[in-house]
Amino acid sequence: MIPKMRFSIITPSFNQGRFLQGCIESVLVQKGVEVQHIVVDAGSNDETLEVLERYPHLEWTSEPDGGMSDGINKGFRKATGDWVMWLNCDDYLLPEALAKVAEYITAHPDRDVVHGDCIYVTENKTTIRRKYDTPVDELDFLFVGCCIPSTSTFYRKEIIAKNHLLDITYRNCMDWEYYLRLTRLGFRFGYLPEALAGFRWYEDSTTQKHWQRMIDEGLRAQEEHIEAMDLPAALNNAAILKLLRKIFQFRRIVKRIVTHGRLW
Repeated sequence: MIPKMRFSIITPSFNQGRFLQGCIESVLVQKGVEVQHIVVDAGSNDETLEVLERYPHLEWTSEPDGGMSDGINKGFRKATGDWVMWLNCDDYLLPEALAKVAEYITAHPDRDVVHGDCIYVTENKTTIRRKYDTPVDELDFLFVGCCIPSTSTFYRKEIIAKNHLLDITYRNCMDWEYYLRLTRLGFRFGYLPEALAGFRWYEDSTTQKHWQRMIDEGLRAQEEHIEAMDLPAALNNAAILKLLRKIFQFRRIVKRIVTHGRLW
C-alpha cells in the first residue's frame, strides 16, 4: 500500500506553452498520493495562459518575476505538501514516480532530500539515455558539479519552512548552489535508484543556450562553498579543481558500478 503523503510540484514557466500540457498531464496521472501543482508563469505571451486555463485544479499566477529562481521560490512559499520539488515545464514525471518516492521516504525517514534518476529525451520525447545516478555527498557536489537532476529531486517541506530557498542571483546553477548549501547545513540526501522523470535535452533549453553562464556560476558556487567551509584557499586554483574533478568523477564511476553494475 502506498503511504499517505502530499507533494507540492512547482513548475516555473515562461513562453514554453508547447511543452506545458505534457508536464501538467504527467503530474495528473500520478496515483496514490495527494498533489498540489503550482505553476509560476513569468508573463508568457505564447499559448501558456490558454493551456493553464484548461486545468482548474492548478494554482497558477502569471506576472513578471526576477527570473527562474525567483519564480521557483514564489512557488516554494505557497507549497503545502510534505515534500516539495520543482518540475520545469519542458520536463515531466514518469508514471508512478511519486508513489515510488513516497515508499522510499517511508522506508528512509531520516532523509531530507531524495533524488532519483531521469531519462534524457529529445524535444519530441525520443529517449537518448537514462542517467544512472549514485548516492551523493558534499565532495561529489563540490568537485564534480551538479550531479543530480533537479527534475527528479524532492525536498522535505521543513527545508522550505526554515527559509532555505534558492539564491536568485543564480540563473543556471541555482540547483548546484542549493545542493552545496543544503549539505553544508547538514541536510541528509537519499538516493532512490528509479527513473522518476523525463528531462528534455535540446538546442533551445536553458542548459544548452547558456553553457558559459553555467560554467561561470558553477565556479562561483565552488568558491563560495570553499570559503564558507573554511577549506584551504588553494582549492580555488583552476588546475587543482580540474584534477580533483577527474578524481571524484572516477569515484562516481566506482559508486555507479557498485550501485548499478555499470559504468554509465
